[in-house]
Amino acid sequence: MKRHYSKLLFAALALIPVGLLAQSLAPTPRYSEQTELSEVEKWVLSQGAAESIAPELAAILGLGSDRLPVKLKSYRTSDGMSIAFAVSTNPKQEGIVLSALKTIADKMKIYSVGTAWLTDGAGTLRRTIAVDASGARVLPNSSRASEFKNIKAFFVKKLQATSPRTAASPSPRTSATAAGGKKETKR
Repeated sequence: MKRHYSKLLFAALALIPVGLLAQSLAPTPRYSEQTELSEVEKWVLSQGAAESIAPELAAILGLGSDRLPVKLKSYRTSDGMSIAFAVSTNPKQEGIVLSALKTIADKMKIYSVGTAWLTDGAGTLRRTIAVDASGARVLPNSSRASEFKNIKAFFVKKLQATSPRTAASPSPRTSATAAGGKKETKR
């Protein structure tokens, strides 16, 4: 089921007209999570599901005109939103696509509603796209920047939850006596 929604996500985004390529790809300022986003990228590349983005979508995002192979991590929220992190596995077409889309089944049509962002490992926002029943359109990056930041933070938290180095453990520089505890001696 998760795989089905992931394919719908990219199929819905493929509706974006190719004419949007002429729009500017001016980056926005980087966020403080840039290091963590790079770590999320590595995590998704190592553990994500192999998928691909349709050629039309890859072209619109400025990632080439062929089908774009990606690794994908996707999570469904309690309100039915699918939050996805897709990383290109083609070194000539680097990019990360973050998205927050909800799939709607309306009579005979299935479509997605939400937002997708093109970014990179440094967290630089390159493009913001709104998707609805009538298709998709490019938005100013500033219009959904706070939502973009929240999606990035969501994936940073997911990474931290799965990473063994984030487990609570005492600092190696703090001894029991320095922390106010009694030092025990073996007898």
